[in-house]
Amino acid sequence: MYFLGIDIGSLSCDAVVINATDAIMATAVVPTGARNIEAIERAKHEVLASAGIKASELKSVVSTGYGRERVADRLAAVTEITCHARGIRALIPDTRILIDIGGQDSKAIRMDDQGHVDNFVMNDKCAAGTGRFLEAMARALQVDIDKMGILDRGATQNLTLSSMCTVFAESEVVSLIADGVDVKEIVRGLNRSIAARTVGLVKRISPNLSGMKIAMSGGVARNQGVMRALREALACPIDVPQEPDTVGALGAALIARERSAQL
Repeated sequence: MYFLGIDIGSLSCDAVVINATDAIMATAVVPTGARNIEAIERAKHEVLASAGIKASELKSVVSTGYGRERVADRLAAVTEITCHARGIRALIPDTRILIDIGGQDSKAIRMDDQGHVDNFVMNDKCAAGTGRFLEAMARALQVDIDKMGILDRGATQNLTLSSMCTVFAESEVVSLIADGVDVKEIVRGLNRSIAARTVGLVKRISPNLSGMKIAMSGGVARNQGVMRALREALACPIDVPQEPDTVGALGAALIARERSAQL
């Protein structure tokens, strides 16, 4: 008996299959693109093939993410907040604050000692500091997005961008390049700006972080430079699971198993 969680985001569609004991059988991450239904089917096909099981062996499916209503065979569509909180508590049980930076939005979630969502804030009206933002900055710098995480190494200046609006920030980056500022200093400045914006979200839900275990999910958690800047700005450790991209999908799969047991 197996359970599938699918997280349909703006940049990627993530899938996780678990068994009846909550063990992860397989994960998959595919680009969402312009056709999210095709991405859903591809993610489902890839995760089932990786797990070595058939679709007929799935007991139930729960979807999450902005495209969660697009999954036709779902048992339920559950909010990202609930699924990310459920997923991170399964991976890092003592997490109290979760930072999630995805392709299009950023979230800060506070949980109680039982893992229930206590409070949250979202930055969903602007792509500043998200995966889309980093992609735009990589284009402006003419560098590979996958290398952005290491390009700040050796930077010493405390440069910060004056605007986090993607359009204005891109123009500012172009101006800095024209002024001869080293790429590593610009990337460090970008990371510091993302960190400052993220810290603002975290402080809104928990002004005092003393004793709070902090974790991070989402694709941006793979960016080493952003993580360094965040840890420096918060002045505390931040745990990152091995596969931060699939935390929401894992939470959806766990909820699928739990709700199936109630039927």
